[in-house]
Amino acid sequence: MVAFFKSFLKNFYFQSQLCDLKDNGVPIEGGFIVLEREKRLYMYEVVAHHLESGVHVIDSTGRTVIYNSKMREIEGMEVEDVLDKNLLDVFQFHSEEESTLLQVLHTGTPTLNVKQTYFNSNGVEITTINDTYPIHLEGEIIGAVEIARDVTTLEKMMKGYVHTRPVPPAFHRIVGSHPRIQEALSAGKKAALSTTPILICGEIGTGKEMLARSIHCDGIRKDAPFIKQDCSSMPGEDLSMILFGTGFKDGVMKEAAGGSILFDELNAMPIHVQEQLLDLMDRSSIPDVRLMATVNEDPIDAVAEGRLLKELYYRFSSASFFIPPLRNRLDDLQELVPSFLDRFNHHYARNVTGISKEVEETFRQYDWPGNVRELEHVLEGAYQLIGSHKVIGFNHLPFGFRQRIHHSPVADIHQGDSDFLHQSGSEPKPLEVFMEEAETYYIQKAMKHHQFNVTKTAKALGMSRQNLQYRIRKYGIERGGY
Repeated sequence: MVAFFKSFLKNFYFQSQLCDLKDNGVPIEGGFIVLEREKRLYMYEVVAHHLESGVHVIDSTGRTVIYNSKMREIEGMEVEDVLDKNLLDVFQFHSEEESTLLQVLHTGTPTLNVKQTYFNSNGVEITTINDTYPIHLEGEIIGAVEIARDVTTLEKMMKGYVHTRPVPPAFHRIVGSHPRIQEALSAGKKAALSTTPILICGEIGTGKEMLARSIHCDGIRKDAPFIKQDCSSMPGEDLSMILFGTGFKDGVMKEAAGGSILFDELNAMPIHVQEQLLDLMDRSSIPDVRLMATVNEDPIDAVAEGRLLKELYYRFSSASFFIPPLRNRLDDLQELVPSFLDRFNHHYARNVTGISKEVEETFRQYDWPGNVRELEHVLEGAYQLIGSHKVIGFNHLPFGFRQRIHHSPVADIHQGDSDFLHQSGSEPKPLEVFMEEAETYYIQKAMKHHQFNVTKTAKALGMSRQNLQYRIRKYGIERGGY
């Protein structure tokens, strides 16, 4: 089916069929021809949604017009968050040229088997291998289409897990003076002296794995393996075989003997695999291995909504930690930014001394949905654009990040109460305008709180999913603005 779709792309219907019709004097705007064209386009879209590869189509302005099911799975996005949005408002690239879709749109030249690494609006890193083609109509480029293969997931399926020997203690790499960070560090150092299971809670990108590694490397098992197992990247049966083994091969639970195993995103582990793990713990059949787990949501919510077994949560929560999101500890930017600059100066042999006042203010106003990991990627991206400058300015920041800052629909709200209440001078805004802005701001914050899940947000706000989606469209609310 992929071969069929590629053949279609290389000889795109609009380019070949319409020109043939014109050459034969057949009207292309007549009812029958237009209907036939719509039928064909519908058929192609159905084919796209059944492909095992991701398909992403943009128009000449960079706006997404087709986004198939596999692409949503690869990028971890909902269709309403991508469809009809500009590519750069949703995804982050170090520069516009790094987007294979936009590159082909601008050059008109197909690219094949190109590896691309980029980030979704949650700051999650995505790596794909892409075949990308321009779409022509009557000699003009009207869009571009990409067929993507998720090599990150493929690598995880092949390797099964990340198996690492000990690394130097990493507590010093966890930067911040926020009380919850200091509390986690203090408790982590104490937990390193024991062997009880631990649970680390926090949003994506907050540094949960780093804390787990630090506890391992500071403890009595530091010379033994540390194995990280992603619980969200593969089907339950595959995960079960990797964890517990088969009649022919030991699982990673045995391979981690003497060391530690981290179940990353335990709340994403299929329930029947959770039951197997709980059964082993109940029967004391776990090898000599320290069990660690992370969850990227409130574990109480995960239990209540059936994503995490209550008994398993109790087993892991005897030593639990919470790492706050970056938006709740913005004062830590004063320590985080210099820490990353020191690392990147060493890595790239540069001497960047800091960030500009404009960048500092931008960072403090931004919500950081990808947390510390997103900050790290933004600063590293700036090193690709800074040249010989010593201070990172706004124009050195990655293109996608700048686009989201500029297109924030509540940018005026962040400027302060005076700008929020007044249009200009001393005249207050009309009540209708004020109420719309307040509703927009409230919905954005609710969406952020529920990790951009429309269903959960609608339930929390006491409205239907359709009603919430209507307001999202009405106010032009985009994920980049949260």
